[in-house]
Amino acid sequence: MTVSVITLASEARAEHVRRQQEHLRSLPVDRVIVWLDAEPPRADDVLATAGARLVHVPPGEHGLRLAAGRNAGARAAADASRAEAGAPELLVFLDADCIPGPDLLARYRAAATARPDALLAGPVTYLPPGAPVETPADLRRATAPHPARPVPADGELLDGDRYELFWSLSFAATRETWDSLGGFDEGYEGYGGEDTDFAFRAREAGVPLVWVGGAHAYHQHHPTTNPPVQHLGDILRNGRRFAERWGEWPMRGWLTAFAGLGLVEEDGDGYRRARPASAPDPASRI
Repeated sequence: MTVSVITLASEARAEHVRRQQEHLRSLPVDRVIVWLDAEPPRADDVLATAGARLVHVPPGEHGLRLAAGRNAGARAAADASRAEAGAPELLVFLDADCIPGPDLLARYRAAATARPDALLAGPVTYLPPGAPVETPADLRRATAPHPARPVPADGELLDGDRYELFWSLSFAATRETWDSLGGFDEGYEGYGGEDTDFAFRAREAGVPLVWVGGAHAYHQHHPTTNPPVQHLGDILRNGRRFAERWGEWPMRGWLTAFAGLGLVEEDGDGYRRARPASAPDPASRI
């Protein structure tokens, strides 16, 4: 089974991608890096990813094109796999921040062999600042998967029915399953919503969601904002697109937090930016 690892990247995450690629470079996999910034990567970024196939997907009208980037990466991987025509193909998607655990690829490959019809997802550990990540032993010592997602025992395959828990930090699918779903909806631009939409389309198509024990990924620390107010516009726009298709809003936790900050308000069955409070009528003070 041929394996392609696809990563979305940008200048803001270049150092994280460099560390990730150090763990992948010696493995017998095709590597595809999709660069999402407006400008192509600098020469030193290209050199740092030597051996990887580079694809440039510049931003759209509303920001980074994460959905389009994953689709472009999958197409580039297909081009590479033609050299081994007839071999089953596995697509592994890793977030730019994520380092693959020493057994991630082997566990995904075994899962894809056993369940080629499934959408596969693995546990992710969020690393603290300054955590060493140079060796497999470093990663194994740091393993503490996020508790909000299923964590099967090593080698166990666990069918899940909560497709809203799918995340795009680390997942895999055979080429056949990927093609049957048509990739991500490229109407999503900017931050949020496209991964849950992808998972819901898998559910609609009857594609099982399977959590893969032992397919650990490690999310490198970087500063975040909670809730992510810098992405408020993206979340409202993409959330509305999602709701129009699925009849419910994604990212409800963040929307509730935005409402608590007075940034959004309910609008019928949805949300919109909160309207500024009107200044009092001077006449009312007389």
